[in-house]
Amino acid sequence: MLAAIDVLRGMNATGARKLPADAPTAFISKRWQKVVRTAEGLDRRYYELCALAELKNALRSGDRWVLGSRQFKDFEEYLVPAHSFAALLKAGELPLAVEPDGEQYLQQRLAHLTQQLETVNRLAAAGELPDASLTAAGLKITPLDAAVPDTAQRLIEQVARLLPHVKSTDLLLEVDEWTGFSHHFTHLKTGAAVKDPALLLTTLLADGLNLGLTKMAESCPGSTHAKLSWLQAWYIRDDTYSLALAELVNAQLRHPFAAHWGDGTTSSSDGQRFRASGRAESTGHLNPKYGAEPGRLFYTHVSDQYAPFSSQVINVGVRDATYVLDGLLNHESDLRIEEHYTDTAGFTDHLFAVMPLLSYRFAPRIRDLSETKLYVPPGSPTYEAVQPLLGGTLNVRHILAHWEEILRLVTSIKQGTVTASLMLRKLGSYPRQNGLAVALRELGRLERSLFILDWLQSKELRRRVQVGLNKGEARNALARAVFFHRLGEIRDRGFEQQRYRASGLNLLTAAIVLWNTVYLQRAIQALRAHGQPVDEALLPYLSPLGWEHINLTGDYSWRSKRAPGKFQPLRPLPNP
Repeated sequence: MLAAIDVLRGMNATGARKLPADAPTAFISKRWQKVVRTAEGLDRRYYELCALAELKNALRSGDRWVLGSRQFKDFEEYLVPAHSFAALLKAGELPLAVEPDGEQYLQQRLAHLTQQLETVNRLAAAGELPDASLTAAGLKITPLDAAVPDTAQRLIEQVARLLPHVKSTDLLLEVDEWTGFSHHFTHLKTGAAVKDPALLLTTLLADGLNLGLTKMAESCPGSTHAKLSWLQAWYIRDDTYSLALAELVNAQLRHPFAAHWGDGTTSSSDGQRFRASGRAESTGHLNPKYGAEPGRLFYTHVSDQYAPFSSQVINVGVRDATYVLDGLLNHESDLRIEEHYTDTAGFTDHLFAVMPLLSYRFAPRIRDLSETKLYVPPGSPTYEAVQPLLGGTLNVRHILAHWEEILRLVTSIKQGTVTASLMLRKLGSYPRQNGLAVALRELGRLERSLFILDWLQSKELRRRVQVGLNKGEARNALARAVFFHRLGEIRDRGFEQQRYRASGLNLLTAAIVLWNTVYLQRAIQALRAHGQPVDEALLPYLSPLGWEHINLTGDYSWRSKRAPGKFQPLRPLPNP
C-alpha cells in the first residue's frame, strides 16, 4: 500500500496518467477488485481512491502510523511499555480484578456459560422463562409495566405544590452556600479563588443556559462582557468544571434523601443531540438517525441518584459505546459504580469484553434481542430449546493466544496511559481487524452471551436496567429545558467553547438535582409535621428533575432576599 502511494506521488509529480505495469496490487481488497481491475487494465481513478481509502483505514486502526503524529502514532506507543507490563504481570500487581491466568479465567467463564445455557434451555423447553417465551418462531419478552401507583402520583402532585418558586440565580447561590463548589474555580496562574463569586456564577449560568457571554452581560445588572470574558479565560477550565461537578455529585451522594433512589453503585449513560447552526454549522456532523441537519452529541453519565457525573462532547457519527468507559473511569466524584446501563447504541462486543476486566457489570438494553446471537463453548451439546438464538462457537484458542495483549490493553486503559474511547475506536475501525481486535470480539461474545442468558432469566435485571435508563432520559428532558437559549442550538465554532457549554449544562442540572433533593425532603417533613402520613415505599417515585418551579428566564439578578444560612420558605400547605 505504501509503495502504491509512492507510485501515485511520482505520477502526480511527472503528470503521468497511466499506471505503470508493475504498480503494486496486493493491497486491493475484494470489494475494490471489480472497479479497479478492468479489461483495459488498472483504472487510475479507482486505484487512487482504493489506495487512499485503505490508507485511511490503516491509520485509523493503527496498522500504519505517522512519525511525530499524536493522533496517528504507532499502536504500541499507546500502551504501557512491554517491559513495565511484564514486570507488573510477574509480580501479580496488575490493576485488574481478574485472574491473570488466561486458561483459568476462561475455564471459569466457560463453565458458567455452560451452566447458564443448560438452565435457560430447560426453562425455555418447559415454557417457564419469566415473562418471556422462546420457541421455534423466535423470542418474545413481555414489556415491563411502567405505571406509577395512584397513591404515588398523588404524593408527587402534593410535593410539587409545596416546592418554592425560585430563580435560577437564587438556586445557584443557595447550592454554592451548601457545597462551596465555586471555590474549585481557581486562577490559572496563582490558584486563588474568585473574588466576586456572583460574577463567576454569572459566567457559569451563561454556559449552562446556552445564553453566551454577550447576552448574559446584557441580562445581568452590574456585569459586562469584558468582565465575564476575562473571568472565563482565567478561571474556567475543564479541570475546574470537573472538580466543581464532583462537589455537587458528592453532596448528592451524602444526602440521606437521595438514598431512596439508589446507593450510588449503578449508573446509565446516553447521548443527547443538539443542532449545530450559525458559525458552528461547519463543525457539526451528520447522522441519518437525526436527519440532514449537522449537530453535536452531549454524552452524559447519570448515577442512580439522578446526579450527572460526567459529560462529553462527541461526534454524532460515532457509536455511543466508544465513550462509555471514559465517563466511568475519568470522573472526579466519590461514586463507586459497579453496574452500568446503556441503550442499544451503547454496546459493542469489544466493550462487553473490557467491562468485566475493569470490574464493571455491563447491562445494556438491546433492541431486537432475538436477532442478537448467543455463542457456545467448543464441544457443546445441542441445545434444542435455545437453537433459534445460537450463532456459533467461541474461538477460545484465539482468546488464549492474545490473552496477555488483552491484559496489557486493559491495564493501559486503567492506568490512564490511553483513553478507552481512542482504543475502542481504533480496534473497531478497520474491517480487516488485527489479532487483538478479533480476540476481544470473541471474549465480548462470551460475555454478551452470559448477559443475554441472565436477561432471559431475571425480570429484576430487566427492571433495573429500565429504571436506570429512564433516569437518564428524564435528565435529558431537564437538560433540554435548561439549554433553551439560542433555540437550544450550539452556535460556538470552537470545540473548547462547545465543551464549556456541555460542562456548564451538566453543572447546572446537577445543582438543580441537589436543590430539588433538599427541598423534596423538607416538603415530606412538612407533610408529616402537618399530620399527614407518608409511606416510605412511595418516596422512590419522587424525582429531583422537576423544573416547573424554577424561573430560568428573564433578568439574572444576584440580590437574593433570603438570609444566609436560611432556606427558601415552602409554599403554604393546603387545608386538610
